[in-house]
Amino acid sequence: MLYTLHRMTGNSDFDLFRTTDEHEEIRAAIREIADEQIAPHAAEVDQNSEFPQQAYDALRAADFHAPHIPEQYDGVGADALATCIVIEEVARACASSSLIPAVNKLGSMPVILGASEELKAKYLPPIARGEAMFSYGLSEREAGSDTASMKCRATPDGDDWILHGQKSWITNAGESQFYTVLAVTDPDGRRGANVSAFVVEKGDEGFGFGEKERKLGIKGSPTRELHFDNCRIPGDRIIGQPGEGLKIALRTLDHTRVTIGAQAVGIAQGALENAIAFVKDRQQFGKHIADFQAIQFMLADMAMQLEAARQLVYVAASKSERADDDLSFFGAAAKCFASDVAMKVTVDAVQLLGGYGYVQDYPVERMMRDAKITQIYEGTNQIQRLVMGRMLVK
Repeated sequence: MLYTLHRMTGNSDFDLFRTTDEHEEIRAAIREIADEQIAPHAAEVDQNSEFPQQAYDALRAADFHAPHIPEQYDGVGADALATCIVIEEVARACASSSLIPAVNKLGSMPVILGASEELKAKYLPPIARGEAMFSYGLSEREAGSDTASMKCRATPDGDDWILHGQKSWITNAGESQFYTVLAVTDPDGRRGANVSAFVVEKGDEGFGFGEKERKLGIKGSPTRELHFDNCRIPGDRIIGQPGEGLKIALRTLDHTRVTIGAQAVGIAQGALENAIAFVKDRQQFGKHIADFQAIQFMLADMAMQLEAARQLVYVAASKSERADDDLSFFGAAAKCFASDVAMKVTVDAVQLLGGYGYVQDYPVERMMRDAKITQIYEGTNQIQRLVMGRMLVK
């Protein structure tokens, strides 16, 4: 498969990724923060469905809240692999908290990829400085996987745009100050080429939020609808040119699906570590259950699948950094494979803990619930397989 894709794209660079000393230093630093300042609050954040403010404060203090933003916009300029490592290590402790750096990248990536220099200079520095967060508004109630069927409208009015409609399932909605919003700007135009992207600010008149969704997992990250009722925004808030919105949105997902793969790897890593610690301590039939071959085989399969997922995510992250021609395939593959692995590993972790795994006294049941969303958002895994399949037969 790897050979086929390289032959297909003409990419002869087989040195796909290599973690540097700096990457591992970043891992050590964020792991310490995650263990000491994020993990202790993870259960409470989940139980109370509250935004992980302690995690946000800790990440901002260490410049890990939006590490992807370039240095020219007051960011630290971390590469795509370093950003994935940050998300992975935070997710290992608390999946809800890992959505802070992940969604900051998702929301701001359209600006990075397609906005004017003036728009970049206005909106990226506040994110980099930790003064604001950035969310992403693409999906609607009847336009999930079929994004081109969206109904949200942006109508020109003089130099301004007037937004009408809604967006659904928006991560960190209400907490973020800025939102990339996709809307139809030419209702009679060609499907998919009639959508534009805009930056909407939390305080814009006519912009509001629905109630928080009651969710299976990632309960500490608020998910709400965005509502637009004659929401007027200045004309210079458009990202790119009219009609380029969906193209920018899909390019964004090529990059950010990799970060969901990283989140999935982190969740699975946390579940595996908890399972190993438990079976080494738990005794049955006069010995530790870690000594049973059946248990060791389960752990071996979990670790093997997890490491395969991690390697694929890191390859995709390196391709994201280089903007390789086959990024669409590898981004979809990393997200799809890693999230399927996260679901399996967390279910197996619950099984290894037995009855203890089913109660909230142990974190693996939370991790199992959190893992499920990684198979759904930023494109269901069925859509990821469609993306990969189309690339293979194109």
